[in-house]
Amino acid sequence: MKQSRILEACIVAAAIVVFGLLLKAAVDNFTNKDRRVTVKGLSEIEVPADQVTWSITTAETGNDLQQVYANSSAVIKKIRKFLTSNGIKNEEISVGTPVVTDNETDRWNADRIPFRFKIKTVLSVNSGNVDKVRELISRQGELLQQGIAIINDGYMNPVSYSFVSFQEMKPKMMEEAIANAQKTANQFASTSGSKLGKIIAADQGQFSINSKDENNPEIKKLRVVTTITYQLKN
Repeated sequence: MKQSRILEACIVAAAIVVFGLLLKAAVDNFTNKDRRVTVKGLSEIEVPADQVTWSITTAETGNDLQQVYANSSAVIKKIRKFLTSNGIKNEEISVGTPVVTDNETDRWNADRIPFRFKIKTVLSVNSGNVDKVRELISRQGELLQQGIAIINDGYMNPVSYSFVSFQEMKPKMMEEAIANAQKTANQFASTSGSKLGKIIAADQGQFSINSKDENNPEIKKLRVVTTITYQLKN
């Protein structure tokens, strides 16, 4: 009988201890559940562009449409020869559909035009050999010496650069951005007398590619920003 009461007392005591521990854990959880910190992590790097597009626009005028078209075709052949003989591959060159303007049918043009027809053609170079294309852009004078005029045609910039290998760099940059976010969160937790807990929420990061500046469009600035929310513990 006495032993039974002792056993019951031990069971009750154990139950009280377990209940106390559970209650403490619940209180701690309730206390800490709203304690969190949201930080941003940044990864940024500058890289040379690995793709370039160069738009070359020419225009031929005259009163004989067939002759104007023949002249336009001859000019395009000369430009293509200039490019291919200097290291540009045929598959990197594309020629747009010629645009024909008949000035006699242009009712909006009140001025007298010396030539009736105008044929405008855009030849584009799209290449991963950025350095080679940049070299040829600086040598456009050689085309002028052949009597080939390259017109602006309203293009703000006939040359554009891009970085197409971005997908290969995303994992490493994302890893760096997360590490920087965690470093910031740890500093905040340390300052506030807390410890960093588990991640409550995180995004996959905002990625952007921009030119370094207007004078260096061939240099690209890659940027990844991620936002992570951590739990704070006592």
